[in-house]
Amino acid sequence: MASSIQQSRSRFRRKIRILPELARADVTAAMEAGAKEVTALQKRLVPKDKGELEKSIQWGFGDAPKGPGILSLGSVTSRSGDVKISIWGGGIKAFYIRFVEFGTHGAEGHGATRAQPFFFPAWRALKRRVKSRVTRAGTKAIKKAAKG
Repeated sequence: MASSIQQSRSRFRRKIRILPELARADVTAAMEAGAKEVTALQKRLVPKDKGELEKSIQWGFGDAPKGPGILSLGSVTSRSGDVKISIWGGGIKAFYIRFVEFGTHGAEGHGATRAQPFFFPAWRALKRRVKSRVTRAGTKAIKKAAKG
């Protein structure tokens, strides 16, 4: 009887040990798919002029770059804290991303421009889908670990 309990415990410990590796891969893939989907929608919604603003919208692992004109959507970090994805736009050539997203007030000698939001609305439109995808990936990894 005792050996059966010990075998069950060792099987359980083995499954728990492989869980983080399985979950990390699946959750990272889901986060990456979500970032690609959000940036694709942002690029479709951005007002087209010279194309610099569209080219500046990017995503990557880790923190968004620092610098003048960068508008960061923020970062999404996995619960374990080892995977972080950021979405950003702007930069030296597209420093005006904030002016397009939020508009400007008229100052003396300058006219006001209306807001043409594209950056944050894309995230709000897809947030639920992206979060669900990441949650499903984690659940799937747990089930995969439980099977063996």
